[in-house]
Amino acid sequence: MARPIKETPTLRGEDARVFEKKIANPKPVSREDVLAAQNAYNSVMSIAKFSF
Repeated sequence: MARPIKETPTLRGEDARVFEKKIANPKPVSREDVLAAQNAYNSVMSIAKFSF
């Protein structure tokens, strides 16, 4: 049987401020990274046998 999932701690103080700034201003993703992710997805889906 799986272990129970622990509660996620609440961010406070400076950690919360840094997290909020990073969420508000995400780093841009390069075109090469997007294409690599799409190629990985396509290769996995080409061998997957899912039925929906």
